[in-house]
Amino acid sequence: MAFRFVHTADLHLDSPLRSLALRDPELAALVAGASRQVLGRIVDLCLAEAVDALIIAGDLYDGDATSMKTARFLADQLGRLDAAGVRVFIIRGNHDAASRITRELTLPDAVHVFGARAGVVTLDRPGQRVALHGLSFRDRHAPDSLLPRFGAPLPDAVNIGILHSSLGGAEGHDVYAPVRLSELRGTGFDYWALGHIHRRAVHEGRPLVVMPGIPQGRDMGEAGETSVTLVTVADDGTCSHEARPLAVVEFARCTVDLRRAEGWRDALERLRAAMSAARAPVRADHLVLRLSLMATGALWARLSRDADLLTTEAARIGAAVGNTWIDRVVLDGAAPAPSGGALGELSRIAAADVLASPAFAAEAEALRAALQRALPVDCRNAFDMLEPDLAPRGVAEVLARLTPEGPEG
Repeated sequence: MAFRFVHTADLHLDSPLRSLALRDPELAALVAGASRQVLGRIVDLCLAEAVDALIIAGDLYDGDATSMKTARFLADQLGRLDAAGVRVFIIRGNHDAASRITRELTLPDAVHVFGARAGVVTLDRPGQRVALHGLSFRDRHAPDSLLPRFGAPLPDAVNIGILHSSLGGAEGHDVYAPVRLSELRGTGFDYWALGHIHRRAVHEGRPLVVMPGIPQGRDMGEAGETSVTLVTVADDGTCSHEARPLAVVEFARCTVDLRRAEGWRDALERLRAAMSAARAPVRADHLVLRLSLMATGALWARLSRDADLLTTEAARIGAAVGNTWIDRVVLDGAAPAPSGGALGELSRIAAADVLASPAFAAEAEALRAALQRALPVDCRNAFDMLEPDLAPRGVAEVLARLTPEGPEG
């Protein structure tokens, strides 16, 4: 009788949002609640597929950010699985190690949280014995491999390992409990349920090694479709798997070429077509887009000058397309360079006497740092997401606002 389970990790319940909260509180609220909704959908999937177990391979919480309200929601959702006879196996990741909720919350009987010493839980089923091996983080940092702490596979059993690890490392992720794929291959296990890296990765073979990725992205750094993994283990230990997307919100980048657009109205029509094409394949309830618009000449000047109106129009198009939100509109391409008259002279002065001046650069940096310090602590990190050199764009935008309007007005 096949053993079936859902494997997920890195839910990061109540993960704090900074940049989105600054730009659009309604969108921030939507994304902030998405991790809870996805947890409910994971439980729904377990019940609909009548699986035997749910495995959560670390970072269920997001450090001390998690509220007791969310913890209670978690307990209620896991209680649904308990009532249905579905076992739940959890290890603590680096974020969970810092959470007081991890220590205080009482979970249903069906839930087993592995401790900081490697443990094994066996399930005796008709014609099949399953051994689940797990190890939690004791502290937030684990610079060394945890694999040597695991016991040997149990004979005459399907052996499943649960580990929170950076594996061989990935951009944007700190190194935690690193381990080589070849080392996992040499354990004699049948499946390794990993967590920590937020991008899905599957390493076929035996054992099957799966990093399910984050089930619900939180920002543009986690763009693209996300999912959990549904696994079926045959009596001989052979594993098959499939990704199941459950996200409420998906993030994506969309580049729109407006260099041949004939004015403002044509640009908006091209923008509508691009946003519709971006929305069509997305299975999540909501899509959050970062728009990069390529433009030149007079249209660049118009788009730059009326950036607030452009963002409003993009949001209106997104609503018409269907549950499509705008994270940010970035104007790329070439700004018109005035060559004559007062604007041409102003452009030359700005380039020679302002942008090239070390004193100006130092003063601008001092102003930026002072403003950053004056913001609430939770908002200061948003400055790290700004363009590295805003001064040239600022000059271009000033010139654009001074440029006479074209035929469309």
